[in-house]
Amino acid sequence: MKDDFHKYLYKKRVHYTNENASQILSELIKEKISSNTVIICIGTDRCIGDTLGPLVGTLLQNKNFRFPVYGTLDHPIHAVNIKESLERIKGKHPNGFFIAVDACLGSEELIGNIHIKRGPIFPGKGVGKNLPGVGQMSIVGIVDKLNKDDCFSIHNIRLSLVMKMAEVIVDTFMLATYLS
Repeated sequence: MKDDFHKYLYKKRVHYTNENASQILSELIKEKISSNTVIICIGTDRCIGDTLGPLVGTLLQNKNFRFPVYGTLDHPIHAVNIKESLERIKGKHPNGFFIAVDACLGSEELIGNIHIKRGPIFPGKGVGKNLPGVGQMSIVGIVDKLNKDDCFSIHNIRLSLVMKMAEVIVDTFMLATYLS
């Protein structure tokens, strides 16, 4: 049964407008929430399309989420500081189960979907960066289409889309914590 769960988990995605999105997603991660859980939110507040992670981190902190959260609007984890940040976090939580949150680019029909999968996020991959993988579990929100001809298309993303997706992810964590 556990293998079936992992296969299902790897492929699961839900559109943020689904009225049951947080409930569906929380059911998938609740079994992974434990005293070793650490949330690492990737992104920057300097580009709307990349604010998903720091928004989630800030909202979780504002709700007094009971597990450690790294990567907020005030203290983002991004391409410039990711290696040092990960070393510090892993040093502080050597037995941590790391859940990474990040925005990503994808096909146009998937914009607005939130994906949960086993394994790390590779930040910056969609814009050609080679950064270390983050997390044993990943939650990504597809905020725009991948356009290899226009690497600045991510600057045209609506903040309202990113904010609504962040709220669904935060509700997912809060519900999963309650259910675990």
